[in-house]
Amino acid sequence: MTFELDKYLNRLNITKPETTAKGLAQLQQSQLITIAFENIFPLRNILPDLEPSAISKKILDEGRGGYCLELNGLLGLALTALGFSFEPVLARVRMGRSEGGPRAHLAFLVDIEDDLWLVDAGFGGPCPRRPLLVCNDQIQLQDQDMFRIRTDRASSEMVVEKRQDGDWFALYGFDRTKVQRCDLEAANVVCSTWSRSRLAPFPDNLLMCRNTEQGRIHLFNRTLTTTCGDKQTSRFIETVDDLGAAIQNDFGIAITVAELSHIACRLGLNTCEADAEMSAIDFIN
Repeated sequence: MTFELDKYLNRLNITKPETTAKGLAQLQQSQLITIAFENIFPLRNILPDLEPSAISKKILDEGRGGYCLELNGLLGLALTALGFSFEPVLARVRMGRSEGGPRAHLAFLVDIEDDLWLVDAGFGGPCPRRPLLVCNDQIQLQDQDMFRIRTDRASSEMVVEKRQDGDWFALYGFDRTKVQRCDLEAANVVCSTWSRSRLAPFPDNLLMCRNTEQGRIHLFNRTLTTTCGDKQTSRFIETVDDLGAAIQNDFGIAITVAELSHIACRLGLNTCEADAEMSAIDFIN
């Protein structure tokens, strides 16, 4: 498969960036703003296809998002096409815990003029908007947010942390163990089917997020949260129409009526019986 870089850049609404730290930052930030994190496939008991052609078709042609293995899979295709020197890493999501879960979150280390940058456009939590310099304990400011990467002696992982409520909040930890294709496929199965995971319960909960110019929009099941600077507002989604509008307008995700009905049913929006009746009528007719 030949990756269509122009189609990717058009989706991000940017011109071809240079293979510099500035160009890399533009790439990550633009993808986080344009392409939403979403787990509709796992919620529908569909295993996401990690083949490059399938990822490109879903995200670039069909107007969808994806979760980390898809979103950073797409980013990896772009990094290759643009000529960046990089390596994949698999991380253990922590979300405030002292230890992480399975090595199932994909990110990249990009080498630019002897500086190593952590690049990630697929984290479903409070992620950095731009790449982080891999430098132990150095505080890195991004707009109003503060991040650092520190070495955890207990696990030998590099842990990405965000300053939050006066303390450091661990997002995930990674190492530089070589990542093989089979590792990604295994991570894909774990992420999309493992209901017992407390850190990424994708088969049982709807999770969507997208960065904005001013902050971030986050949907967990029926709670929609908008962050703008230091201000945060939340509201509860009450109807199927409201859910569909949020998915399409707030997250820019194209969704079919059948998909919306399935999601609404999973979230308890009382559409299951009606959908079953309509399906029976259609079948009879």
